Amino acid sequence: MKFPAGLPIGESWISSPSTAPVIFPYDGSTVADAPVGDVALAGQALDHALAVSDAVGRLPSYVRRKVLQSVHSAMLAARDSFVDLLVLETGKPLVDCRVEVDRTLLTLETSAEEVARLHGETVPLDLLPSGEGLLGFWVRKPIGVVVGITGFNYPLLLASHKIAPAFAAGCPVIVKPAPQTPLATLWLVHLMRTALGEAGAPEAAVQLVTGGVEVGVTLTTDRRIGAVSFTGSAAVGHQIARDAAPTKVLLELGSNSALIVAEDADLDAAADAIVRGGYYASGQACISVQRVIAVESVRAALLEKLDERLPSVVVGDPRDPATRVSALIDPKSTSRVRAWVDQSVGAGAKVAFAASSDLLGPTVLTDVPDGQLAWDEEIFGPVIAVRSVPDLETAFRTVNESRYGLHASVFTSSLDTAFAAIDRLDVGGVVINEVPGFRSDVMPYGGVKDSGIGREGPRFAIEELTTTRMAIIRPRP
Repeated sequence: MKFPAGLPIGESWISSPSTAPVIFPYDGSTVADAPVGDVALAGQALDHALAVSDAVGRLPSYVRRKVLQSVHSAMLAARDSFVDLLVLETGKPLVDCRVEVDRTLLTLETSAEEVARLHGETVPLDLLPSGEGLLGFWVRKPIGVVVGITGFNYPLLLASHKIAPAFAAGCPVIVKPAPQTPLATLWLVHLMRTALGEAGAPEAAVQLVTGGVEVGVTLTTDRRIGAVSFTGSAAVGHQIARDAAPTKVLLELGSNSALIVAEDADLDAAADAIVRGGYYASGQACISVQRVIAVESVRAALLEKLDERLPSVVVGDPRDPATRVSALIDPKSTSRVRAWVDQSVGAGAKVAFAASSDLLGPTVLTDVPDGQLAWDEEIFGPVIAVRSVPDLETAFRTVNESRYGLHASVFTSSLDTAFAAIDRLDVGGVVINEVPGFRSDVMPYGGVKDSGIGREGPRFAIEELTTTRMAIIRPRP
């Protein structure tokens, strides 16, 4: 870790009133003591962001692009160190942390490219006689100060999806990382501020404040900001939306993503996807496979293929390149997931597979009834629930009955089924013959219903974080 002590607020780093240990989830050891902010520091960050908002909005395109390109180059040079730090503060397997850093690099690179595409267009105002002789065009203007709040599971990547598009759009941004995982984000912010200083731009364009709920409330309820971009649980996101109104909010919330297995599916490919998509990041991903909905005729064969594959999923130290499932973020999360599994079994579900390990390993439940948290809500752990249905019609209806709608996938050999799924599944993304957890960071990403509002991906986030300004000109009054 090569960044200053304290918190990056204003044009410098300020001492925090307290610190808290960042814990390595696998063995409980302390990674580092991280600064903890408070309401006063949050207020200072807001004042600084507002003070430089006009200057940041007027930065030339080449400066904004150059800053993001510089940060990309600096992170690329420190790639392995970022990976190692993420393993320690998140407890995620090494393979997943490598993917996170690579995706962060892509997000920075494509955000820099999108600066060149931030433009408007002309409008034919003379479609009505009253518009004859008028020239009309619109441009995009920064929405103002952006507050970005991120979750613990992909702290670096989620922060990059807040910071990079906001700055590309010309908006100052204040990021608040999850209390458990602030370190990689602090380093990213340091790289941003270094690049800003080298470009002669205000370092207060990118700030970071840590702390508890009161810090988040201070940041999100200030009526002077332009937008809040939040990634986290549905309950917290809904509360932020209520408290922040009428400020614009972008919400990337939870899900209980489903994978449908049709009668004509390649069962080997489906089983591989379920194992790969259900247990990456130890199941702590909002689009990991949680619900498997199989047409009855293939259920037995599918479960057989899962039984063949699950023993090979390595559970253990996340620093080991072979590990695929490790400790969850904290003991409280582990206890909650175990409790949800036990409740489901008490309600009639069966445990089809459970890894023998001191850690919570890959688990498969079958026939979890409606009304159970392991089916209805986001379990955020290495647990999948398999249910059979008589036909695809029922499978589609089962997916749509959830209050969530982020991603869903369908395994099928039929184009008719694929296009029916794309047309009828009420989710933000439909994935055919691949895991629901597939996300390219350049695509529009987001959900419907309780899974959120708004879209991420640099191009789409920049659109969310800018407003259209219409120009109407009569050349001769």
